[in-house]
Amino acid sequence: MPALAPTAGGSAVVVSGAAAQRRPRTAYLLLIPGLAWLGIFFVVPLVSLFFTSLQAPTDRAGVYQPAFQVGNYLTALQEYWPVFIKSFIYSGIATVLALVIAYPLAYFIAFRAGRWRALLLVLVVAPFFASFLLRTYAWRTILADEGFITSFFNALHLLPENRILNTPIAVVLGLTYNFLPFMILPLYAALERIDPRLIEAASDLYASPFTGFRKVIWPLSLPGVVAGTLLTFIPASGDYINATLLGAPSDRMVGNAIQTNFLQFRDYPIASALSFILMAIILAVVFVYIRRAGTEDLV
Repeated sequence: MPALAPTAGGSAVVVSGAAAQRRPRTAYLLLIPGLAWLGIFFVVPLVSLFFTSLQAPTDRAGVYQPAFQVGNYLTALQEYWPVFIKSFIYSGIATVLALVIAYPLAYFIAFRAGRWRALLLVLVVAPFFASFLLRTYAWRTILADEGFITSFFNALHLLPENRILNTPIAVVLGLTYNFLPFMILPLYAALERIDPRLIEAASDLYASPFTGFRKVIWPLSLPGVVAGTLLTFIPASGDYINATLLGAPSDRMVGNAIQTNFLQFRDYPIASALSFILMAIILAVVFVYIRRAGTEDLV
C-alpha cells in the first residue's frame, strides 16, 4: 500500500510500500557495525574478565582453571580495601580541584571570550595532541626537588616533606591536570547554551551578580557540572600512570594493584576481581550522585 512521505517544502509524495519498509531495515543495518564493535571489543572481553575472576589456581604457578570461586572477590577486598579508599580520595580531591579551576575558565570562554573563544577552546584541547604518558613525565620535571615550584613553596615552609614529587600532592596535581579538559568542555557546553537574556532579566530584577549566578547560571549549568565531574572522577579512579610516575610506592592506587597482579604476580583472578569491584563501586557512586544531583535525565 502506498504511503505519504513529507518533503522539505512541506508537500507530500507517494512512497511505495516496499520503499517504506526498506527505510527501517536500512537503519537497522547501519547499526550492525557499531553493535559488532561493541560485542567484540566490549561485551566479549567483559564476559571473559568475569569468568577469569572466578578461576581457581592449579598446581602450576600462573595457571588457573575454570571454577566458581567467589572467594576471589572477598580476598581482593580484604587485601586491597585501603587502596580503594586511597584511590577514591585522590580522584575525589582531583575532581573538586578540576571543578574549581575549570568553572571560571569555562564561564569566561562562554560569556567573555568573544572572538577569542575558538582559540581558547583549541588551547583547552591542545594537551590531547601530546601523549598522556609524555605529559605526566613532564610533570616530573615541573615538580622536581630542584625545580622552581618546589623551591618556592619550601621558601614559604608550606611543604611537610620539603618536596612535592613522590608525594600524594604530586599524584593529585597530575590527576587534576591530565583530566582537566574533561571538566572544562562539558561545563562550557552547558554554559554556552544558557540564554543571555535570562542573566539580563535577573539583573533587571535587581539581583546582585552573586544572586544571579546562584539562582540562574549555576542551576542551568548543573548538567555540565555533573557530566564534567563524572568524566573526571571515573577515569581518575582507575588511573595508574600518575601514581606510578609522580607518587611514592605508598601512593599506589587501585589501577596499580590491578596492573601489578596481572603483569607481575600473574594472579589473573584477583586482578579481574579488582576490576569488577572497581566497576561496581563506580556504577553505584554514579547512580547515587546523579539521583542526588537531580539530573536523572543524564542516565
